Amino acid sequence: MTQSTRGKLFPALNLLLLSLLCVPAAADQASARAAMENTANPLVQITSGAGDIYIELLESEAPANVENFLALVAGEREIIDRQSQQVYTPRYYDGMSFERLIPGLLIQAGSPAQNAFGEPAEQLDDEINATALGLDRMPAVLPDGSFNPILQISDRESLEDTVLIPLYRAMGINSVADIAERQYEIDRRLRELTVKQVYENLGYRYTDRHPTRPISRGSVALANSGPNSNGPEFFIALSPAEWLDGRYTVIGRVVEGMEVADRISQRRSVRPGGRGATVIYRIERL
Repeated sequence: MTQSTRGKLFPALNLLLLSLLCVPAAADQASARAAMENTANPLVQITSGAGDIYIELLESEAPANVENFLALVAGEREIIDRQSQQVYTPRYYDGMSFERLIPGLLIQAGSPAQNAFGEPAEQLDDEINATALGLDRMPAVLPDGSFNPILQISDRESLEDTVLIPLYRAMGINSVADIAERQYEIDRRLRELTVKQVYENLGYRYTDRHPTRPISRGSVALANSGPNSNGPEFFIALSPAEWLDGRYTVIGRVVEGMEVADRISQRRSVRPGGRGATVIYRIERL
């Protein structure tokens, strides 16, 4: 091969290689859009050390929380430094890692404790339609006297914390004497109690303005510390989790890249951001 031929051939090869390298990304984005329920919905891409995940955000089902998530992605939300109280507006998720990994169940990221800049100034209310989920038709106590598995009642302590103490509070019961005096009424209320009412007694408030879907494989929902405490932290469900329905606001669904989420869940790290952690290089709206 002459020097002249080589000079003409190499640029052509470089161009061909570059075009081949670009094809998978374009194909992924194209197939992600093809898998969307509604192409008018926002589509975001998580670029991570394990691969790309594409998420369709469900704007009509959780409008305020989707708007907040997109603002955090774009660096349009004020973040307050915990020590100096200085305010920043970074692209919140870029450079963070998936800090909670439960194989077969979920992967989670976005904890303010793991963000160098701090945390957003405000938390958002839940956007959940319990009626659409059927929680108003689910009995808390089953015909055999056991509690509905969705409530995760495993011992006396969880029974008291989840059902009894909130019910007593709702009924205005303040003492052991009140419990003894109103035992028949308590028993009747327990038999009539729905899962929705159990959650309402815990402080959850629901809306009928928007539809809500159950948490299933590929659902993207916001982590929280209780009712109406939505912030930047989110999780991707790896399997159906009906015991989470009604307590976590669903903001999206993975349309491409669930195999990446599965792969991330199998990784292990001593600490978030440590060796072996899956780094989020960037989240961006497409």
